[in-house]
Amino acid sequence: MTDHALTSAPHPVAPFPPTQPTPRQRLALSHARALWGALFGTPVNAAITLACVAVLAVSLPPLVRWALVDAVWSGPAERCADGGGACWAFIGEKLRYILFGFYDQDRQWRPLAATLILLGLAGMSAAPLFWRRATLGVWLVGLAVALLLLCGLPDGPPVPTERWSGLPINLLLTTIGMIGAFPVAVLLALARRSRMGGLRSLAVLFIEVTRGVPLIAVLYVATLLVPLMLPSGLTIDKLLRAQVAIILFVSAYLAEIIRAGLQAIPDGQYEAARALGLTYWGTMRLVILPQALRTVIPSIVNLTIGLFQDTTLIVAIGLFDVLNTARNAAKDPAWLGFYTEAFGFAALIYLTVCVLASRYSLWLEARLRRVER
Repeated sequence: MTDHALTSAPHPVAPFPPTQPTPRQRLALSHARALWGALFGTPVNAAITLACVAVLAVSLPPLVRWALVDAVWSGPAERCADGGGACWAFIGEKLRYILFGFYDQDRQWRPLAATLILLGLAGMSAAPLFWRRATLGVWLVGLAVALLLLCGLPDGPPVPTERWSGLPINLLLTTIGMIGAFPVAVLLALARRSRMGGLRSLAVLFIEVTRGVPLIAVLYVATLLVPLMLPSGLTIDKLLRAQVAIILFVSAYLAEIIRAGLQAIPDGQYEAARALGLTYWGTMRLVILPQALRTVIPSIVNLTIGLFQDTTLIVAIGLFDVLNTARNAAKDPAWLGFYTEAFGFAALIYLTVCVLASRYSLWLEARLRRVER
């Protein structure tokens, strides 16, 4: 064989090394495997998944046809009566009433501004960047401005609280309920862990009795019994009584959440604080409570979601939240009977708020785990 033949012989080509998936691809693959395992990992899961798919296949097309395809988006009520789908024209006609209820229509910019302020404060507090003492001052100013707007002050005639209704009532009762219940709950949690038997017994009695009755019963007590206990000629606003009742009710549940956070703090933290010469209140304020509250923030968010949903119970004492203004809107003789659309729109509002809050709770829980590591 000649040298030319040897030099012209083809050389074997080395195979390309296998490409490694990127971290994002590995994460997506991990999520896909977890999803597949949750849906079809066992025969029971597979059967439940197939049953849910069958239910969706049967119910989803008629729902889409009713809500979108055959829906009436604008026009009078007569046009909705002639159609076979949802009457979203009813929502467009009654939107302002559903959101703001009995508030004067020419002054509904006030409850709108109050709603935006409350939502803005909640959104600001959700960002860890604003977890500082100055945020408390912003909250106090924001709440004061929102209350002044709802009261019709300072440049207009006062608006009685009986006309406050709709979405602002939901947000107001939830916000003030959680803020007002927090200091009460901290004191109750500390009292329940106190070595003073009498103080501990009173805290246990209040927490267990309050948690043992439904919120609607507490609202009835605030509405019916409290006025009977007041001196003759003295009256307290109905909304204020309901707000105080909600604060006391929530404080019992919040106290148990905070107590769980306190129990999670190891004894070494207390001993280290005593070694530094801190008093009991100094230890709680500087060492124990910051750690305990950080561990139970997701539970506090879940309690807030439940309180937001429970504000619908104020209809029992003659106040109207967004769910009950929606129901009341369907009683208009010109738009009589569109309860499905009314309740569906109110449910969408509740669903949006609760889903956003629950997703925030999951994000916050994951972030706190990363911080602890």
